[in-house]
Amino acid sequence: MKIFSWLWKTVGPRRVGLVVMCVYAAWLVFFYRYHWVDGINLLIHEAGHLIFRPLARVSAGGETLAVLAGPALQLAVPPYLTFRLWRRGEAVPAAVSALWSAESLMYTAEYLADANRLALPLIGDHPHDWRLLLDRAGALESAEEIGLALHLLASAAAVATVWQAARLERIGESGRPRP
Repeated sequence: MKIFSWLWKTVGPRRVGLVVMCVYAAWLVFFYRYHWVDGINLLIHEAGHLIFRPLARVSAGGETLAVLAGPALQLAVPPYLTFRLWRRGEAVPAAVSALWSAESLMYTAEYLADANRLALPLIGDHPHDWRLLLDRAGALESAEEIGLALHLLASAAAVATVWQAARLERIGESGRPRP
């Protein structure tokens, strides 16, 4: 425990946080698996379905909108929070939220790639969202390729987020590079 105390006092909490972000981003890029952050994503995803479920009953195409609302809300909330934090001048929380945005896209990539395999467990009795959406779009056979493309995009976003956080840490509050 003394080493953590020494690191915290010597290196500083912002740089320790940056190292943690780097390690987490590397894990996301190379070894991503469902983990606790995805529980938050899943909660937001399911809320999107619930909010838009009434559309499925009253309009043509409403079922597709209700299904699409889950992933849409899940992918919209982290960038929205990132934007709000950045506008308030909270750079470090905004960087963490931006990394969450990349992670949420990675979770979506995993779910989308599973549209043909159907190996992931589902919540409730509704069909696999991406299987339904990709089938209606005529792209079901490309699910794994689309999932891989999204994973690569999410990986680039995670790396860019950590790079930007490191850049901000180096510049610091003064706007000038630190030694």
